[in-house]
Amino acid sequence: MDLVVIGLGYVGLPLVREACRAGLKVGGLDLDARVVAGLKAGLSHVDDVSPAEVEDMLAAGFTPSREEPVLDGARTVVICVPTPLSADGGPDLTAVRKAAQTVARHLEPGTLVVLESTTYPGTTEEVVAPILEESGLTAGAEFHLAFSPERIDPGNPVYGVKNTPKIVGGMTPGCAQAAAGFYGKFVEHVVQAKGTREAEMAKLLENTYRHVNIALVNEMAVFCHELGIDLWDAIGCAATKPFGFQAFYPGPGVGGHCIPIDPNYLSYKVRSLGYPFRFVELAQEINDRMPRYVVERAQALLNREGRAMKNAKVLLLGVTYKADIADQRESPARPVARRLRKMGADLTFHDPHVEDWEVDGVAVPRARVLYTALAEADLVVVLTNHAEYDADTLTRHARLLFDTRGRTRMVDESAAERVELL
Repeated sequence: MDLVVIGLGYVGLPLVREACRAGLKVGGLDLDARVVAGLKAGLSHVDDVSPAEVEDMLAAGFTPSREEPVLDGARTVVICVPTPLSADGGPDLTAVRKAAQTVARHLEPGTLVVLESTTYPGTTEEVVAPILEESGLTAGAEFHLAFSPERIDPGNPVYGVKNTPKIVGGMTPGCAQAAAGFYGKFVEHVVQAKGTREAEMAKLLENTYRHVNIALVNEMAVFCHELGIDLWDAIGCAATKPFGFQAFYPGPGVGGHCIPIDPNYLSYKVRSLGYPFRFVELAQEINDRMPRYVVERAQALLNREGRAMKNAKVLLLGVTYKADIADQRESPARPVARRLRKMGADLTFHDPHVEDWEVDGVAVPRARVLYTALAEADLVVVLTNHAEYDADTLTRHARLLFDTRGRTRMVDESAAERVELL
């Protein structure tokens, strides 16, 4: 194989697709039997990769497998396994360690090994390198080792693996050159970082920047409501400045694998130095409390209409973490639903990308017909701004609407009394 990708999820599978398109012979290693069986059958479990594209990958020689021998003779191995948070809030590197151990058992001289899994600065050299060197080969001398942060944006129709600049940081200059040469075969622009730590830090910096700025506007949303200020309008006005400002918008919380998780890796590393990373910890606190605030606002809206939350019919629109994808990881919809259910609300949900949804093991009924569900609900809460939820449809059919995503911020005056923005 020219390339074997370990972990065929939302990062690994798009990488496989681009490598196959570039004419590389690609293998994939994943422990999930359903994932491997599905891929072999031409099915996709990832939003950004279609079944037709999987068929094209298979036709190009892609070999998905659960068996280690797929690594034998691989010129390049890229590790794209999950790095969730552990119980103590630090990174759980179990999957990374197991992947490195697997690679070590099949490592050959001259192989390039790249870690793409997001983690704290130092992981590549302090954790992965020693495991790989159990093969008897020395990193930077007998095999190449690098870190390259994934920059996948699920559902983004413009930027993908090929046209998003690719950062690579090598353990040595030779490692960096090898990694840059590999990615240069199918990525338009490769950026070489000074080393692995700088590449690891770049990923955390990107998502910490977003995390902190989202927390800023979320906190503004709370006090702007009290002050009678339309924050959405204020953001729109500020965004007309052609320099020095980037618009971020409030919402019911943050979701996905990156923003709620990645900054904690950096905070974990900083805490190891003996002091807190206060910006990240404050941002986490603000964003974590947004689901509670959303429920409080929802309750206040019902009270205004003379209704209690108990037994009220509440329709949640969108349960994925971002628009127009099926990914539910860390979605704020779940803690919102949990609180509403505890208050006695009669919950239903609608999401064009999700058929079945449960909270704490209990299924939430799915509304099949959007227009009917809007009209029947005592309160509709927009949690994800799917394209299907156009403002006209929502405001024409909903009796009472709480919009946490700004879909209806240009609402007609005739519907203003029935619509409230976060």
